[in-house]
Amino acid sequence: MNIPRRAARTTPQTADVRLLDIAAEHVRRLGATRVTVVGVAQEAGMTHANVYRYFPSKRDLLDAVVQAALRPVETFLADVASAPDPADDKLERLILALARDYRDLAENDPPIFDLFVAAAEANRGVARRHRGRVRMFVGRVVDEGLATGTFNPKDREQALTFLTDILFRFTHPTAVKLDTERPRDMLEERLATTMRIALRALKAGYV
Repeated sequence: MNIPRRAARTTPQTADVRLLDIAAEHVRRLGATRVTVVGVAQEAGMTHANVYRYFPSKRDLLDAVVQAALRPVETFLADVASAPDPADDKLERLILALARDYRDLAENDPPIFDLFVAAAEANRGVARRHRGRVRMFVGRVVDEGLATGTFNPKDREQALTFLTDILFRFTHPTAVKLDTERPRDMLEERLATTMRIALRALKAGYV
């Protein structure tokens, strides 16, 4: 007997999510400098005063757009960090995923990625928080490597700084933006080589 499926329920979009979606589309269509709270409010069918209930300023609204764009990246990194794989395999997967996702965002949604670059260069809160989460995931994997003897760095914090420095070209938003005109396969090959060097340094205790 065929049992009829229930119709899928759609969750109503909350006002703040709708505002973020509209703001993101305005950034893509007009550019960040021409986005206005009034324009976003009008398209959302509310007053600009109502927008300020959710986002105290235009800058807060645009930073929230960046945060929303980075959330899937962080979610995937969290999944990788929590996987049961060996620490060296996980660290490589995590870094490759981070570089890939940044490149994808830069290629597929340049105006939003430019917002991320601007936030990173200005060291705004949204960029600092994201950077802190990425460091936390990397640190978690390094800690696993320390616990299992896979990694043998002289100092944990020095090891994390070493990874940040050696991977800068592939994982810093400004560097990623500068490399968007370069062939992707060439950069991926260079990143793979860099990761092999980084893993060897962590295992051998060079840092």
